[in-house]
Amino acid sequence: MTEQGKDMLVLGIESATPVASVALADDQGLLGELLLNVGLTHSEQLLPMIDDLLRLCRRNSKEITGIGVSAGPGSFTGLRIGMATAKALAQGLSQVSERDAAPLPLHPPGSIRVRLAAIPTLEAMSWAMAGQPVQVSPMLNARREQVYTGLYRWRCVSSSVTDEGNGDGNGNAVRDNPSLTELFAARQRGKKERAPAGMTKDLRWTLDCLVPPEALRPEAWAERMKATGEEVFLLGDGVAMYKEIWMRDLGAQARLLPPITGLCRGSFIALAAMDAMGKSGRQDQWGEAVDRAFYGLKPIYLRGI
Repeated sequence: MTEQGKDMLVLGIESATPVASVALADDQGLLGELLLNVGLTHSEQLLPMIDDLLRLCRRNSKEITGIGVSAGPGSFTGLRIGMATAKALAQGLSQVSERDAAPLPLHPPGSIRVRLAAIPTLEAMSWAMAGQPVQVSPMLNARREQVYTGLYRWRCVSSSVTDEGNGDGNGNAVRDNPSLTELFAARQRGKKERAPAGMTKDLRWTLDCLVPPEALRPEAWAERMKATGEEVFLLGDGVAMYKEIWMRDLGAQARLLPPITGLCRGSFIALAAMDAMGKSGRQDQWGEAVDRAFYGLKPIYLRGI
C-alpha cells in the first residue's frame, strides 16, 4: 500500500453518456459498481444509485475522500448533472466532517475536504484497454455527422519485479496486494478475501494522450488514423454508427470493438481518479489544491450547442 492510496475511498460518477454508472474504489482497486443503460434522466438515477452502492459495499458516505466525475465531451445535460452532483456531494460531505467528533485536521474550517477530479470521458473509456500497448481511439456520437474522439496508448512505465522479488528500488521489500494464488489459498482455508481489481504495484501502466479530444467528421479522423500506419482499436457508439467509413478507409488497420467495450463506466472514472490523485501527492499535502479543484471543476464541451 502506498502513501498516496492509504485510506482513500473514491467515488466515480459517469453521466456524460447515455449510461448512468457509479463506482467505489480504494487502494486495492474496484470495490463495487452499479451501471444502468435504460435511457432514464440521470438526475433520477445518480443519487439513489450512490446510496445503494454505499449500502451494498457496507461503506459510509463519511469515508469518501475523493470523487471522480466524467468531464466530457458528451451530453451537455448529462455533464451538468454529473458535475452538480459531484460538487454537492463534496461540499456536503466536507460539512459533515466538520461536525464530526473527530474532524479531519488537514484543512482549515470551511475548506473543501473531499477532493474532486474531472476525468475526460474519452480518457476514461480508454481504460477498457488498460494494459494493452496499442493505439486506442474511443469515440462518441457528436451528432451533426461528427464524432468526439482522441487517440491514446497505454505504456508500461515501471516494474519492481526482480530476481530477488518485489522491492522499492532501494533494496527494501514491498508488500503488494495478495496474488491470486494467495487469494485462492486463503479461500480454501475459509477466509474471505477481496480479489485484486486495480493496477498491480509491481507493474505500472500509464495512459498517454497522443491526440487530444476533438469533434470532427469521421472521414477526417479516418484519414489521420490511416497516416499513422498503425493498427488502431476503435470503441464507443461512434464505431457502429460510421462502421462503413472505418472499414472502407482504414481496412485491416481498424479493429472495431463490440458495443459492450465502449460503455463508459463508473469504475473507469473511479480508477482514473485514484490514479490522478495518487500522482498529485499525499493526502496531507493536497492543501489548497482541493479547493482549487472544487471551484475550477468545469465540463469539456469541445463545441457550442
